[in-house]
Amino acid sequence: MTQSIPSVSPECLPMLAAALTAAEHGWHVFPLFPGTKRPALHGERTCDHTGACASGHLKWEQRATTDPDRIRAAWTHAPFNIGIATGPSGLLVVDLDLSKHKGTSDAPDGAATFRALCERSGHAVPDTYRVRTASGGRHLYFTAPSDARMTNTAGTIGKLIDTRAWGGYVVAAGSTLPAGPYEALSAPQAAPLPSWLQSILQPTSKPSQAPSTAVPGQSRGYADVALANETRNVASAQQGCREAALFRAARALGRFVAWGDLPRHVVEQALQEAGESTGLPSSQCRSTLRSALDWSVAHNPARRDAA
Repeated sequence: MTQSIPSVSPECLPMLAAALTAAEHGWHVFPLFPGTKRPALHGERTCDHTGACASGHLKWEQRATTDPDRIRAAWTHAPFNIGIATGPSGLLVVDLDLSKHKGTSDAPDGAATFRALCERSGHAVPDTYRVRTASGGRHLYFTAPSDARMTNTAGTIGKLIDTRAWGGYVVAAGSTLPAGPYEALSAPQAAPLPSWLQSILQPTSKPSQAPSTAVPGQSRGYADVALANETRNVASAQQGCREAALFRAARALGRFVAWGDLPRHVVEQALQEAGESTGLPSSQCRSTLRSALDWSVAHNPARRDAA
């Protein structure tokens, strides 16, 4: 016997179509109140422990689904916005926010910070599914590695850059807020999370702790990750510790310069910019970098296998 499908009002059809499209890509969706980012599901306090919650209250991450029948049933009631539960969907989404200082034309935003990080790390900005947010920011969708449980981060990659994975969700393309719509900017094909980016989000160890483990053929990738990590450490250093952080970073990266894995000018430029971003004077940064790199290059063997 064929299950009857409730009729859908015209105002609900676009949102239903967008929710079904997301589900076709294996992305688990759930309804958000129209015009908002808030889950349109009952909370634990008001749960009557019936239906889907018969065995215990289910939150939005557990209720998210790819089942077309459940999606049709949900989106017949109202033109709900669409939430994508990133963890169950096997996604990690990089959220590039705009600067809050909208009146300043040269204020850095998340996208500019991310481009700079990619450039300093020796990588192009990843080509993956992109969504323009209601505020004008960007969401970059990546498939999360199957052998690691990625979680949300805030500022780990850089200023105005957050990530959503297990425990998080994003508003899907097709949804609308008072500030504007969420719009897909490319085909909905999420690229695998780059290994260098995963290393920043889930660092396994500090680069300086394993100088002799780099394997020929992998050394450049290891050096790129080290450069990104040390640059981030300098940029996030607290007042009173900034010059020391800059000095330590230059000492740690000097061996990659000695080994030929990183050009000295690339290291100097990345750390100079990071130091200046914290408020250190340009001349002080240059002096500290020159001293620390000279020492590190002089005290590290030119050949990696001699380390």
